Amino acid sequence: MRRKAIIITLFFILGFAAIMGVNFQRQADQEPFHSNEDQSVRNLQVNNLQQESSRIQKVDMLSVGNNIKMKLNSNPSIKIIRHNEKDQSHYYDKEAVVDFKGPPTEAEIHKIVREIDGELKKKLDSVYIFQSNSQSTAELIQYFTQNDQVAFAEPHYIYLQNEVNDTFFRNYQWNLPAIGTERGWNVTRGSEDVKIAVVDTGVDLDHPDLSGRLAEGYNVLAQNDNPDDDNGHGTHVAGIIAAVTNNAEGVAGITWYNPIMPVKVMNAEGIGGSFDVAEGIRWAADHGANVINLSLGNYQPSVILKDAIRYALEKDIIVIAAAGNDNTIQPSFPAALPGVISVAAVDWEGKRAHFSNFGDHIDIAAPGVYIPSTFTDGQYASLSGTSMAAPHVSALAGLIRSVNPDMKNTEVLDIITQTTQNIGRNGPDIYYGNGIIDNTKALRVAYNRTRPFGRAREWFNQFGG
Repeated sequence: MRRKAIIITLFFILGFAAIMGVNFQRQADQEPFHSNEDQSVRNLQVNNLQQESSRIQKVDMLSVGNNIKMKLNSNPSIKIIRHNEKDQSHYYDKEAVVDFKGPPTEAEIHKIVREIDGELKKKLDSVYIFQSNSQSTAELIQYFTQNDQVAFAEPHYIYLQNEVNDTFFRNYQWNLPAIGTERGWNVTRGSEDVKIAVVDTGVDLDHPDLSGRLAEGYNVLAQNDNPDDDNGHGTHVAGIIAAVTNNAEGVAGITWYNPIMPVKVMNAEGIGGSFDVAEGIRWAADHGANVINLSLGNYQPSVILKDAIRYALEKDIIVIAAAGNDNTIQPSFPAALPGVISVAAVDWEGKRAHFSNFGDHIDIAAPGVYIPSTFTDGQYASLSGTSMAAPHVSALAGLIRSVNPDMKNTEVLDIITQTTQNIGRNGPDIYYGNGIIDNTKALRVAYNRTRPFGRAREWFNQFGG
C-alpha cells in the first residue's frame, strides 16, 4: 500500500510540474507578443489588405475553369472519361505512360518507336511517355500490356488546378483568426529548416511578399531551375503558406520562416499531365521537402502518380491535396490516395463551401472561400476553392514539423485530425472529415509531445481542464 501511495503521489507531482511547465513555457512564448507596439503591428498585418493602395485583382476563376474544360472537350487530341453525368477526367490521345520492369535497351526503344509509328517523348526513371502518330491510346495500351517487361501502361492523364468561383476581394484575411493562427504563433512561427513544396504552376519569383521566402525550385515542363509562375495559381497557394508577415505590405502568411520550394508542373492554362506531376513530386522529395502541397487533381486514379506519392510518403514527407470543387462524392486524385491528407473547404461561417467535394476520403477541412493572397506580377487576388484550403493544412503541417522535425508524417496527420474545432458532430463526417483545423490546439499538442511529460500534460489538459 505504501508503494502504491508513493507512486500515486509521485505521478501527481510530475503531472503538476508538467502542467506548470506548460504554463511557464506558454507565458515565455507569449512575452514577445505582449507589447502594445507589437500587437498593433500584428493587427495591421492581418488587416493589411484594407489599404487602398493594395493591388487586388478580381478574377472569375469559375469562368476560367469552365473555359479550360470546354477547350479540352473540343480538342480532338484530348479524350474524356465520363465518371457520371457531371464528373469527367481528361487524357492525351495517342499517348501512353509506360513503366518497365527493367530499363529497355536503346535498340528496344527504337523497335517500340518503329512499331507504334511514334516517338519517345519523356523519361523518368523506369517510366516513359510514348506518342504515336496513328494509334489511339487504347491501342497503345493494348500493345504495351502484351510486353512481359512492362509493369504497367496507362493513359497520360491531365490534372487541373482546384479553384472555383467569382473571386472578389473581401478586404480582410478572415481565414487567419478562423483557424487560430495568431495564438498558434505563440507556440511557433516556423523554421527555416522545414521546407514546404508547392507542386503547381510555379511561383512569382519576384513577388515582394514572397521572394525572400523561396528555396531552390524546379520547372518540370522546361527541365530547368526557373519555376516562374505564368498562371497565378501556384503563387496564390504559396502566399497563403508563406507571404512575408509583418512587412507592412500585402498579406500575412500562416508561417513566418518556412521556405517555399516552387515546383512547376502545370502550364499557363493551369493544366499538367500525370507524368509531370509525378516527376515534380519526386523532385521535391529528393531535394529536401518536408511537406508537399498538391492543389490539383482529377477523378481518374493513376499508377505513376500513386507511385510518386508512395515514394514521398516512404521518405516521411507529409502530402496534402485539395479534395476538388465539383460538389460531388466522386473521389478525386491524388486527394483520395492512401496516406494523402485530403482537404475540403469551408466558408467564414464554418459551413461547407457549396463547391467542395465530399465523401469518406475527406480527412480535414480548412478555409477556402474568398481567400486573399499573392498573385502574379507582384499583385494580390482573392480566390476560392479547395486549392486554397489545402495550403492552410500544409502550413500547419510545416509548423508542427518546425516544433519537432523528427515527428513522423503519420504523427503529424494524427495531431491535425485529432485537434479540430468542434463543428457539432461526433466522429468523422463526409463533408468536414475530422473537422476544421485548429492551429492553436494542434501546435500546443505538438509542443507538449516534444517535451518531457508531454503526454501527461495532454492527459491533464483533457481531464483536468
